[in-house]
Amino acid sequence: MDTVTGGPAAPRPNPFAGRIISNGDGPASIANIANIITVVRILLTPLFFWMLLADNGDNGTLRWVAAATFVIVIATDALDGYLARSRKLVSNVGIILDPIADKALTGAALVGLSILGELWWWVTIVILVRELGITIFRFSVLRHRVIPASRGGKAKTVAQAVAIALFLFPFWELFGYWVHGVNFVAMAIALALTVLSGLDYIWAAIKAYRLG
Repeated sequence: MDTVTGGPAAPRPNPFAGRIISNGDGPASIANIANIITVVRILLTPLFFWMLLADNGDNGTLRWVAAATFVIVIATDALDGYLARSRKLVSNVGIILDPIADKALTGAALVGLSILGELWWWVTIVILVRELGITIFRFSVLRHRVIPASRGGKAKTVAQAVAIALFLFPFWELFGYWVHGVNFVAMAIALALTVLSGLDYIWAAIKAYRLG
C-alpha cells in the first residue's frame, strides 16, 4: 500500500485575523488596537513637524499646538504599551513599530529645533546616530530574535520626551529666560542617558556574541 508523503502545504495563517481589542489567549491580529495607536503616532509625526517649522520660531499659536501635539502623541506610547500587555496583544510587529514611532517623533522634534536654531546640531546628531544605530542593530538580528527596549532605553525615552517638551513649549515667554537653564539641564540628562543606554546595548550584544 502506497503512503502519501507529500501534499499541499498548510495555508499560512492570516496575520490580520485574531483579537483586535479583546483580552484572551487566542492569537492577536497585527492590526490590534495597540498597533493601530502606534501607527497613528507615526502618521501624526509629519503634521507635528510641519506645525513646528511653520511657526518659524515666532512662538505663536502653531508653536503651542505643535508642542501640545508632541506631548499627546508621545503620551500614547504608554497607552499602547499598557493595552498590549494588559490585553495580551503583544506582537513582534508592535515591538518593532513602537520604538520606530518614538524615534520618528523625537527625531522630528530634535531636527526641527535645530533648524530653528534653538538646539545645537551636535546634540541632535549624537542622539540620532545612537537611535539609528540601535534600530539598525535590532533589524540586523530580527531573524534570530526580537530585542525589546531595556530599562535604560525606557528611561532614555522618558528623559528625551521631557527635555524635548520643555524645549518645545515657549515657557520663557511666560516665566522668563531662566527657563532656558532648566531646559538645557533636562536635555543634558537626556543626552547622557541616550549615550549610556546605547553603550549598554552594545555591551549586551558583545556578551551575546561571545556566548553564542
